[in-house]
Amino acid sequence: MEISIIGTGYVGLVSGACFAKFGNNVICVDIDKEKIEKINNSISPIYEEGLDALLSKYNKRIKATTGHEYAIKNSDITFICVGTPSRRDGSIDLSFVEEVSREIGRIIRKKGKWHLVVVKSTVLPGTTRDIVLPLLEKHSGKKAGEDFGLAMNPEFLKEGVAVRDFLEPDRIVIGSYDEKSRDALRELYKDFSCPIVETSLSAAEMVKCASNAFLATKISFINEIGNMCKTFGIDTYEVADGMGLDKRIGRAFLDSGMGWGGSCFPKDVHALISWAKEIGETPRILENVVEVNTLQPMKLINLLKKHVPNLKGKHIGVLGLAFKPNTDDLRESRAIVVVEQLLKEEAIVKAYDPEAMTNCSKIIPNITYCASAEEVLESDAVLILTKWDEFKNLDYTGNIVIDGRKIDKAREGVYEGICW
Repeated sequence: MEISIIGTGYVGLVSGACFAKFGNNVICVDIDKEKIEKINNSISPIYEEGLDALLSKYNKRIKATTGHEYAIKNSDITFICVGTPSRRDGSIDLSFVEEVSREIGRIIRKKGKWHLVVVKSTVLPGTTRDIVLPLLEKHSGKKAGEDFGLAMNPEFLKEGVAVRDFLEPDRIVIGSYDEKSRDALRELYKDFSCPIVETSLSAAEMVKCASNAFLATKISFINEIGNMCKTFGIDTYEVADGMGLDKRIGRAFLDSGMGWGGSCFPKDVHALISWAKEIGETPRILENVVEVNTLQPMKLINLLKKHVPNLKGKHIGVLGLAFKPNTDDLRESRAIVVVEQLLKEEAIVKAYDPEAMTNCSKIIPNITYCASAEEVLESDAVLILTKWDEFKNLDYTGNIVIDGRKIDKAREGVYEGICW
């Protein structure tokens, strides 16, 4: 198929590269000229395992451009993969989705053949039906379900393993406005062996929002249990292993620690809370999920002060800055929360992360970025904030270590685990 993808962030670029792997021709669109140049040179503008290899191997099927008209006129399906950031009040900002919907409408007005528009950006229930559809109809002068198709196809990609998640999904959700749109997406995904869930537009949107909210809830839950376990001297990972054998519960997302961050969970949970209030509901569980996550990183600081009561002027080493391993993404990273608190208490911070230091230096320039993890160990105390594999093989002997991510080898030093 001929596919255009608007937005080349994690979702758009990974989706485009993987669609190309399955034999489709893909045109990626972005307003960032530097991104476009990199993609056309088979270089990923983001760090994501396996993405560079796909861009290089299938470069003849992947083009990138700043021209919306060229991309849409030369494709049969357009995926909207633009960002939906949070506003200050937690509500979702749909300005990029709205702008792109108007632009697509203006372009398909000129097309003589049927065109399918698919929303892949994470949006709240009702967005595709009540906002995207009217904008497309208004600016195209055409009718949805007749002159053009419309669908909602949420993504379920985890940063760091996004390529694998796309190629080996648990499920594919197709929310369609009409049968022709549904059939076109069925054809696009015909080579996938996972279950395909077919729903309404709004149900597809809610599947995505509810999935992320549930996973965030699961993490906050095990962190609250972990805090109790820590007080009583119980290893919460042993508890999680026992719980996870229950098929109704499952072991995934039961690793207690510093909490959740990234581009999806915080944004989606806050958006769902805001939306619930708008429609007259009280999201009690989700509000408490956020509160637990907000407080959790301070547990690490409190444990540090047991060993180093006055942080002023002390050299505190930080291992890990990204919100999770195998990414350079700092969005809502719990590590950044900890570093900022250390600076407030006038500690001298030495940090190392295999991928995220360049990004971090742009927002926190006043710490020392080390050339190696070993250099970080030359500190009065060390905090483990991201679970990178290389941190599992360090020699922690003689160090005060406060562990927020369960690195067992760190027990060689004077050791405290946040929830164990």
